[in-house]
Amino acid sequence: MGGTGSGGVALVRRPGPRLDQGIVTHIDRKPVDVELAYRQHAAYRAALAAAGWDVRNVPPADDHPDAVFVEDTAVIVDDLAVLTRPGAGERRAETTGTRETLVGLGMPVLAITAPGTLDGGDVLQVGDQIYVGRGGRSNDAGIAQLAEYVATRGRTVVPVGLRNVLHLKSAVTALLDGSLIGLPDLVDTDVLPPIRTAPEEPGAHVVPVGGAKCLIASSAPRTADLLTGLGYTPIPVDITEYEKLEGCVTCLNVLIPG
Repeated sequence: MGGTGSGGVALVRRPGPRLDQGIVTHIDRKPVDVELAYRQHAAYRAALAAAGWDVRNVPPADDHPDAVFVEDTAVIVDDLAVLTRPGAGERRAETTGTRETLVGLGMPVLAITAPGTLDGGDVLQVGDQIYVGRGGRSNDAGIAQLAEYVATRGRTVVPVGLRNVLHLKSAVTALLDGSLIGLPDLVDTDVLPPIRTAPEEPGAHVVPVGGAKCLIASSAPRTADLLTGLGYTPIPVDITEYEKLEGCVTCLNVLIPG
């Protein structure tokens, strides 16, 4: 999820040695430089820390190539943590370390159960609305369970159809003021607020980290210029090796606002 301010906890998981074997669904596979990915992840963690977040490492899951994309394992709504059940079966054990960390933080934890599936990357929170991508990774049963859980926190869930994209937040994300930026052609816009079109694909992904600051991929310089013109302070981070695995700046964290 995107944070509403600094001073909270940012969960991350360091990439494992099998990162280059991660799942690729909608793009052609390219070689991943794992050593460079390690350095990029260290810089990503440093950017979160510099923005005022307490960066915590979720226990490693080195047998799972995609485990670095920790966002997919949990959804945070106020003080409630919802442990997901990833749509890719080979990723489901990734949630074990996330649960351990959330319990250690003293958070109440509920879990998506079979036959439901839900990836955190499909969950976009905008005020009291939670938009959830319905597609290859999150199904109706998982979305319904999430809706039941978050109703206790005054939230309403709205399913969103996806088109040829891995997750909802691969196509659209929210800025701090609740406005959306992304690629409207990849989602069912009928159920969403207006979307400001990003000038380039990686520009669809932003992570508000406090005040006017937001993380954005360094591969989206035109979007960074657009955001600057809107009064935001983009913080570019180099995540080229994760982009080769359909990853983006949102995928690499779970933010728990303070």
